[in-house]
Amino acid sequence: MSTSIMEGIHPTRMELIALKRRIVLAERGHDLLKEKRDALVMHFFDILEDVGRLRKELDNALRKAFEALIVAKMVMGPLRVEEVALGIEPLYDVEVSIQNIMGVKVPLLNIKERKVNMPSYGLTDTSAVLDEATRKFREALKLAIQLAEVETAVKKLAEEIDKTKRRVNALKYIVIPKLENTIRYISLHLEEREREDLFRLKRVKAILEKKGETGEVVA
Repeated sequence: MSTSIMEGIHPTRMELIALKRRIVLAERGHDLLKEKRDALVMHFFDILEDVGRLRKELDNALRKAFEALIVAKMVMGPLRVEEVALGIEPLYDVEVSIQNIMGVKVPLLNIKERKVNMPSYGLTDTSAVLDEATRKFREALKLAIQLAEVETAVKKLAEEIDKTKRRVNALKYIVIPKLENTIRYISLHLEEREREDLFRLKRVKAILEKKGETGEVVA
């Protein structure tokens, strides 16, 4: 614990009262920040579970999608598959909004699927295996968007947890100890001053009593 005291402090009773108020606020702030940190950590681990699950699902979906793509290229030929892919229009719209988690703003991605009744490529010169590959890549794309959302949330929460942790530690190990040491310093200084004043009063009283006993006139 730091043994230093606050700078620019005058050892007066008014300063002592002000410091006692400050330490109450600092301790209250420390408790609130600690509660916030603990709540953020809980949210962090909840979302982290989603990250692990989505990564596994995405890896599995991509593996199946590329397997289906390989079959489509074997049946139709690589060049024809590439030609069809270049003509496919976007199938999703992604709307971005903001979600507030304990004061942390994280993106919320809403996937809106475009209404497409038929494939955007001709059916006469393509194979059903291409439809299967397209469907599987669409599923993988949805998972990739969901994973991007939760990974961003995890990153932002981790940053806020680290920032809050530093503030909690600063209050606990620097600010509050300095306030305590300064309060102790001022209290000791005031006590010493009171003892000196009392000592002087006693000396004055003793001198006056002595002069009274000897009959001297005290001005």
